[in-house]
Amino acid sequence: MNPNEARLARNTALAVCALVGLRLAAAAWTPLTFDEAYYWMWSKALAGGYYDHPPMVAVVIRLGTMIAGDTAFGVRLVSILLALPMSWAIYRAAEILFGSRRIAASATILLNVTLMAAVGTLIVTPDAPLLVAASFLLYALAKVLESGRGAWWLAVGASAGLALLSKYTALFFGPAILIWLATVPKLRRWFLSPWLYLGGLVAAGLFAPVILWNADHQWVSFIKQMGRARIEDFRPNYIAELIPTQFAFATPLVFILGVMGLYALYRRRAGAMPARVLVNTMFWTIVVYFSWHALHARVEANWFAPVYPAFAVAAAVAAIQVQWAPRQQRTIDFCRRWAAPVGVVLFALLIVQANTGMLSGYRRDATVRSVGVGWQELADEIEAVRARTGASCVLSPDYGTTGWLAFYLPKGTCVAQQGQRIRWVNMLEPSPAQLSGKLLYVHEVDQAIPVSVRDNFAHVATVAEAKRMRGPLVIETYALDLLEGAKGEVLDRSPPPELQ
Repeated sequence: MNPNEARLARNTALAVCALVGLRLAAAAWTPLTFDEAYYWMWSKALAGGYYDHPPMVAVVIRLGTMIAGDTAFGVRLVSILLALPMSWAIYRAAEILFGSRRIAASATILLNVTLMAAVGTLIVTPDAPLLVAASFLLYALAKVLESGRGAWWLAVGASAGLALLSKYTALFFGPAILIWLATVPKLRRWFLSPWLYLGGLVAAGLFAPVILWNADHQWVSFIKQMGRARIEDFRPNYIAELIPTQFAFATPLVFILGVMGLYALYRRRAGAMPARVLVNTMFWTIVVYFSWHALHARVEANWFAPVYPAFAVAAAVAAIQVQWAPRQQRTIDFCRRWAAPVGVVLFALLIVQANTGMLSGYRRDATVRSVGVGWQELADEIEAVRARTGASCVLSPDYGTTGWLAFYLPKGTCVAQQGQRIRWVNMLEPSPAQLSGKLLYVHEVDQAIPVSVRDNFAHVATVAEAKRMRGPLVIETYALDLLEGAKGEVLDRSPPPELQ
């Protein structure tokens, strides 16, 4: 490595560390989202699977809280640090595939400044470990291509298995790899090699705990996630949301570079055929499916997370390697120069807005419901009412409120969701003694207590109301209802819709 290349690698590493440091600071300041609080509860009862997702997000949170405690910073710590190995993997993958450390450095920075990666590792969801696994999968496939050694298929299998332990979307990596092998003539020999199938066994072995958990629970998680879009539910209006949401999640300038890079790869204007096809298959296999999905149901923006490593490589190719016409080159130069600063600024503004609301004049915005600003103060009010009334357990109607209550109420407080018990099947239930006394039911005031709950108690009375605030904005007002004299089972153990 010559001095210029060494300086480039060092500067890239320093930039990534700085971005990780910024996320760590944001993690300490920003309260948990309701999904994070829910996954934090999973981390207290590790299992082979859960109702919504495979277990990797719970493992990531458990490791972080073992280091930094049950704080917002602890919940997010390991997820944010995962950006370091993710960055190494994408750097090496891009370098191998396109033979340029400048492309490798650019791909690494561009991936890290997207909101998908910045927010996706800060806010702990299954997408955080999935991003890392997808980056390592791309690296392992690049090593298969570079070395021609079959043993690298074991690394491919390990990466795919870890991706499957993160999110079911990783199942699409299998078809993407097969399409790559079938499309590139010199790679078809792998279909006759045992190494390819050994890699598949490694992936299946890592995914086995999820399969076994589902087998023990009537395949509920598989049914839930794989039955989201049904052909009979034709709603093409959702397709219009795809590009605007990805324009935002990629950040506008990275999005432009990525689209131009994919176009250049399609037109064979950069890289060798195997590299071009690999980036395209890792991107388009998932994108085509979700485009079909969007004809029937909403596709959330974060679902595209596994394509972002390949998308970042395509963006770097556009920025560094492709020769463009003068007008296009001016666009490329502008995007290359300002993509990173714009990404950092957008991330910082998003964090400031989520925590304060000041950028919207303290009015409601997209972050206000999901980020738990004001929940610590709200939980203090709820705890005061619980202690005053002598309630032995706090109940809620949904998993998000349950997660927030469990995280922000004093440690050891009995908290339970009254219904949807399949979500909590891995966790210890409240004891009969805790459910036999007075209970405090916490719900938003505009959501009435279900008749099944109201009719199950001899006395139901609203004893207080409490507001969740972000500055002067009232986010939600909660009713605190005291339930006494249970006539039957307190918790609704009806099977989930998937099993009815």
